[in-house]
Parts: sequence; C-alpha cells; structure tokens
Amino acid sequence: MKKVVLLSRMMIFACLSSHAGALAASIYTFTTLPAAGNISAAPGSTLGWGYSLQNQSSTDWLVPVDLAAGSFGNGVPAVLFDFPIVAPNSSIVQPFAPASGAGLYELTWDPAAPIGFVNSGSFVLSAQWWNGDPLAGGHFLANASTVTASYSAAVSTVPEPSLMLLAGLACCGGLAAWKRLGRFPGRLE
Repeated sequence: MKKVVLLSRMMIFACLSSHAGALAASIYTFTTLPAAGNISAAPGSTLGWGYSLQNQSSTDWLVPVDLAAGSFGNGVPAVLFDFPIVAPNSSIVQPFAPASGAGLYELTWDPAAPIGFVNSGSFVLSAQWWNGDPLAGGHFLANASTVTASYSAAVSTVPEPSLMLLAGLACCGGLAAWKRLGRFPGRLE
C-alpha cells in the first residue's frame, strides 16, 4: 500500500514538474509604440502610446490582467489598453489612435504645463497563462511573469514655421502685390 501511495505521489510530482517546466519556458514580450516609449507634445495637447504584445508560448494562452503606470504630473492620463487575449505563437500590435480610443495609454497635457517638463516611469503588465481560450473553456494554469516597458512624455514647444516657409509666403505676397499694382514682369502695357 505504501508503494502505491509513493508511486502515485511521484507520478503527480512528475506531471506537475513537467508542466511547471513548460510554464517556465512560456514567455511573452510587451513593448510600447514607439519602441523606446519617448513621446512629446505641446501644452494642452493629447499624446499617447500604442503597444505590441507577443505570446511566444507554443501551447498556452496569454491573458493580461492588470496594467499600472505610476502617477503623472501636469496632465490627465487615461488607460486605453483593451486587455487582449493572445493565442499561442501570436502577436497583437495596437498603435495609439486617439480618434478611436485605441492604444495603451494617453496623456493630455494641461494648457499651463511648463515646457521641458517630463513624466517618466514604466508601464507594468501582469498576466496569466491558460491552457486554452478562457472565453471558450480554457483553464487557468499559472500567473505569468510581470513585465515592464519604459516610457517618457515631455512637454515640448509649439513648432514654429520654418524660415523657408516664411520666405516662400513673403515672396508670394510680394508677387501678388506687384501684380495688383500692374508691375508684374511680362505684362504688356
């Protein structure tokens, strides 16, 4: 009887160990778009990040469960992340699209945000591994490793028109005035 119990325990341990090894090998990547996570915009503007999420497991489904980013100053942040379920060997790429509310996170700078101010930190993503699609009968296996992606958002100056643009506008204005006065080259009098 003791041999049967011992053998049963060894078989259960072997099964759990082999599955734990598979879970340890299950990895995923999470990055911001743009890849370096650095963005900037003028005071009063809305800017944001997209994301890329890649499940590199050949058997397990990746289910994101939490996203954190820390605090932001001189602006109002909003979570856009849609917590997608990612099938084995699959990727999801979602650029920041403010018109449709798609992406990872957005930040609207206060109109009085000082030029040069920077918010920086890391997006922290927590996820789980499932043996199938959780919406179609899959079962929870284990918590996945938490991953991070760095970010920075800077308040930048309002872009000024280029010198060439100003020179071009001045030339057009000068030609228009010259034409109105009847002194346009090539005009016969």
